[in-house]
Amino acid sequence: MSESETPDVHADPLAIGVGFDVEAGESMGTFELTEPTTWELGVDRVFAWLPYPTLIVSAVLSYLGQPGPDDRTWTIGLTLAAAVWTAATFSRFGPPTQQRQRTLYVYFAGFLVLAALMMLHTPVFVIYTITGFLHASLLRPWAVAFTGLAATSLIAYSAIVYPGGGPVEWAIYLAIVAIQTAAVGFGVYGGDRMMGVARERRIALEQLEASRIENEWLHQQLVAQAREAGVHDERERLAGEIHDTIAQGLTGVITQIEAANQNWADEEAARTHLASASSIARDSLEDARRSVQALRPSPLEEQRLPAAIAGAAGKWSGLTRIPVAVHTSGDPIHVPTDIEVTVLRAAQEGLANVGKHSAASRVDLTLSFMDDAVTLDLRDDGVGFDTTAALRDESYGLTAMKRRIDAFDGTLELESRPGDGCVLHVSIPLAPRTSDG
Repeated sequence: MSESETPDVHADPLAIGVGFDVEAGESMGTFELTEPTTWELGVDRVFAWLPYPTLIVSAVLSYLGQPGPDDRTWTIGLTLAAAVWTAATFSRFGPPTQQRQRTLYVYFAGFLVLAALMMLHTPVFVIYTITGFLHASLLRPWAVAFTGLAATSLIAYSAIVYPGGGPVEWAIYLAIVAIQTAAVGFGVYGGDRMMGVARERRIALEQLEASRIENEWLHQQLVAQAREAGVHDERERLAGEIHDTIAQGLTGVITQIEAANQNWADEEAARTHLASASSIARDSLEDARRSVQALRPSPLEEQRLPAAIAGAAGKWSGLTRIPVAVHTSGDPIHVPTDIEVTVLRAAQEGLANVGKHSAASRVDLTLSFMDDAVTLDLRDDGVGFDTTAALRDESYGLTAMKRRIDAFDGTLELESRPGDGCVLHVSIPLAPRTSDG
């Protein structure tokens, strides 16, 4: 697999806000919205800048309506104080909807004092005081927000009773304050709840999008891992097939050529060994071609497993001059192809090892069919060996055989002692047989 085909496992797949540890492949369990919507940005801008135009309009109207220089000086002074206070305690702390409540409390308390002084100076500053309705809606908890709205209403409509309001004016004033506070307060509360629902929906949509991207990224990783695993498995399969076909075949060819060289004076014997070498080479070449094409070994193409093992044992016996007794136990049943190949290869590898190492004079090979397993037992009367050392050394043939068998949850056991021969036992479980099978 080329590098261009392998996904970058360290690239962050969730660029839109979900917390995800790519290295560990685990979700961090956090989610934040990426950027505010256009509507949210617009609300922030209105809340942030509204005090200044309302203050300027109020100041201009107040300045033009004042009869004397002292009153105009008061107008300018109060206007500058309000502008400086807003800039220092409100504007400089960023978007209004993201400010801390403590900061908003300080700003709003100063705003109420300045708004009250301005209304005492001239009622035209009611234009600036209206800003308080918006900024009171930023306060939390809601009891504080309603209190801020009520205080703003008291100041904004104070001209009704100041100066010299009578009982009727006071009744009207208090009724307007109560109605204004309730109407604006519950309107703001309802709008806030609706915005909360919209925000939850937006979070849910972005979480779905993040999950989609995460799943897509994970799918790419699974595809890459599956591809790598497939390549690894194919390499292991080819390595095992090469060992079981080409390597063993070349070993047989070398053995026969060496025997021919040793019997060169006996032309008939030499020819026999050379013919055997040629036959082994042809069989190995055919098996190699079939292994590359992932086809069944030719003995299994032409016959069932018992006959294929008997044929392999007969060929081996003819080359090594070691008698092999092949037995079949139980009723032969249909065995999956890959299990048949594994059992056949185990028999070939076991016989090859006997020929290389055991100096045996006889081999017994038993293939057994049971209800839930197929087993292979190979026993020789050779010199034996230390099985602990053999398993520790892990020759490729033994390792490959064990890997094949492990793939089917089977078992491979070696029993041997120096001078006491060797027993190889292979067992591979089968699917339960049906009542009609």
